[in-house]
Amino acid sequence: MDHALQEHEEMKGCEPASGGVATQPAPGDADIESPRPPKGESRELPVLPARDVVVFPGTVVPLTIGREKSKRLVDSVLAGDKALVIATQRDEEVDEPGLDDIYRVGTTTTVLKLLRMPDGSSSLLVHGVTRVGIERLVATEPFLRALVHAQEDEPADSLEVQALAHTARSTAEQVLELSPNVPDEARTVLDSIEDAEPLADYLAANLSLGVAQKQELLETFDVGERLRKIIGTLSNQLEVLQLSKKIQTDMRAEIDKSQREYYLQQQMQAIRKELGETDSGTAELAEVAARIKAAEMPAEVQREAERELRRLERIPQASPEHGVIRDYLDWLCQMPWNVQTSDSLDLDRAERILETDHYGLGRVKRRILEHLAARKLKPDGRGPILCFVGPPGVGKTSLGQSIARALGRQFIRISLGGVHDEADIRGHRRTYIGAVPGSIVRELRKCGARNPVLMIDEVDKVGADFRGDPSAALLEVLDPAQNQTFTDHYLAVPFDLSQVLFIATANQMDTVTPALRDRMEVIELQGYTTAEKLEIGKRHLLPRQIDEHGLKGRRVRFEDDALRMIVEHYTRESGVRNLERRVASVCRGLAAKVARGKRVRRTVRADDLAEYLGPARFEPEVVAGHGIPGVSNGLAYTPTGGELIFVEAAQMPGSGGFKLTGQIGDVMKESAEAALTLVRSRGQDWGVDGSRLKSVDVHVHVPAGGVRKDGPSAGVAILTALVSLLSDRAADPTVALTGEITLRGRVLPVGGIKEKLLAAHRAGVRTVVLPARNEPDLEELPADVRQSLRIVLVEEVGEVLAIAFGSGGKRIVAGRRGSYNKGHRPVQRKR
Repeated sequence: MDHALQEHEEMKGCEPASGGVATQPAPGDADIESPRPPKGESRELPVLPARDVVVFPGTVVPLTIGREKSKRLVDSVLAGDKALVIATQRDEEVDEPGLDDIYRVGTTTTVLKLLRMPDGSSSLLVHGVTRVGIERLVATEPFLRALVHAQEDEPADSLEVQALAHTARSTAEQVLELSPNVPDEARTVLDSIEDAEPLADYLAANLSLGVAQKQELLETFDVGERLRKIIGTLSNQLEVLQLSKKIQTDMRAEIDKSQREYYLQQQMQAIRKELGETDSGTAELAEVAARIKAAEMPAEVQREAERELRRLERIPQASPEHGVIRDYLDWLCQMPWNVQTSDSLDLDRAERILETDHYGLGRVKRRILEHLAARKLKPDGRGPILCFVGPPGVGKTSLGQSIARALGRQFIRISLGGVHDEADIRGHRRTYIGAVPGSIVRELRKCGARNPVLMIDEVDKVGADFRGDPSAALLEVLDPAQNQTFTDHYLAVPFDLSQVLFIATANQMDTVTPALRDRMEVIELQGYTTAEKLEIGKRHLLPRQIDEHGLKGRRVRFEDDALRMIVEHYTRESGVRNLERRVASVCRGLAAKVARGKRVRRTVRADDLAEYLGPARFEPEVVAGHGIPGVSNGLAYTPTGGELIFVEAAQMPGSGGFKLTGQIGDVMKESAEAALTLVRSRGQDWGVDGSRLKSVDVHVHVPAGGVRKDGPSAGVAILTALVSLLSDRAADPTVALTGEITLRGRVLPVGGIKEKLLAAHRAGVRTVVLPARNEPDLEELPADVRQSLRIVLVEEVGEVLAIAFGSGGKRIVAGRRGSYNKGHRPVQRKR
């Protein structure tokens, strides 16, 4: 049964809907004038369609009024005799029901009360009077009006009906007895109903039935038949409640039984202890104690483990805390407290492994060998934490694997990309359900040694939120002076990480916190030159992909021109990851032909690539054949390597305006404004008429507007383009420039020198102007690039313009020779 006398309940849809369970009217309601039509006669009454509720005679039901047509009906009824017919909708989703959308048997009701809500809806309290049949609709606007006639119940004075009423009352009382949270008023209302007809309607209104079943009861005019249906429903509900009570009783008995069994088990354990016998629980505890002893834990950790073991002895196996402590002791026993692999510190072997696995990267390999040499001379020394920084695909992760292979250590990798929770590093405390150690402890247990090579990948992509800052948790891990007492929140005991060789990787250091950056020695891995990519492709990528695609025994080979074309026209990157993907695509195409039994040419040529890779995707920028006033060549550094960019300037009649376009960032805009200020303040020294700027507007544009550009290194290129435009002189198209400028005319150093010079070399540039303070960056420049480029080091913008316009060549003299250009074309410094 529904909960009797419930005050209000939100129903589906807008309105009208039942606000609660039907109740019997108060004694005073008997004096309300009845809207019952005279027997055998029809009467015109307004009809209120109701959603999801059936109103029975003799019950008081709250309704929620929300539809405008229903509101108009209520206003009209309240102004008249307060009588209306409640008819239930067949489909509650219909907003404008007609005669076919409502059941043809409803209930005449009298409005008892109307409450208007702040949200615009109304709560209506109605008293059901009698069943009526709807003959036809008289009007649909402004609300439904219908011709109805009363449906009288058949006589209910027979002994059979009285017996059915007695059975229904008795069954309902049993349901109320077993139902939880039923108010006492429900039994009082049930006892106060004496006649069979109101009893049947009251029970029907409060049964847990759907709308269709309740409507069926409303349309059952025979009181005896109505009582039979109600008794059937009550009997089913009574069986469900009795079964539920039996289940609860059985569960309570089972719990009591478990408690009794626990008490008896404790007694039996005491008896066995007196007899010197052991049970399975005692054997398990003995096994854990033996594992603790065999784990060779530090004294402090062993004391903690033995303390937890004593707690485990006192806690019953059925307790959840027993499983938590057992898992904790398992973690302590499985950690490699005193287990480590022997290092192979043969530097010649390590050098051979590095040379075999990686081509180029001479400075990086040298630093790794120095690190291994220090380990060999002082095995217990605290070496620095290495951090490999470079663009994607240059071999940072594979270098860590090579170091582990050279040392004979285990290699484990932890990726921090997208990690926001400090617990991923330090673990969760055991107070939390499902707590586990952090990733470092988990990986150490997995590898089974306390001195692996542990690579912390993507350290620059760590995030921070309300769960903590993982970068702060790494401060202790990556500090050689502190990590010998690293404490995971789950273990809650120190673990010595000083024997772990940590290697971090990052694509850039800008997002790494200063405190974390200070704990690491940064080793930059710059992008590969075209020649280096060709060698890597021939030595590593081609053999691997030919083997992976089943072509190893078919003598497939790539011509150098084909590999070069893939590098220059199908990839644009600093590393070789996309190069390997393109080579794999060609090998897949060859494998598909071989699998079909077709003849395949074993040598892949440059003109075969279009068949497997499609048309060329990239065309490198090349310098113009002749100069144009207002255009200069700049050099930019991108995550995929260096690029040659063109800075274009144009003028038009105006009033001294200045405009920048080409997806330029704030730093680059400031460089352009500094260049314009220099032209205005010192333009006469460079052949620029200062008064000319007042009568023209200048527009500076950097092509490739779909690519965002930023940084201060384009300052000298923008200055050269402005001077070229305003002095009507063309800059040398074979000269490329890079450097930051100041308002004093100084040229400051910039980054990405190697990548920029490689881009200039690819584009056919002959002369490159660099800041003088970037001279140390030329040490790693490949010999073929140094031989083909004329590199001029400058300190002041006047020197830049002299070279760009060809007027300062006679003042350029050979600069200081260093070991980096010995035997090659000298780097020239502008004096």
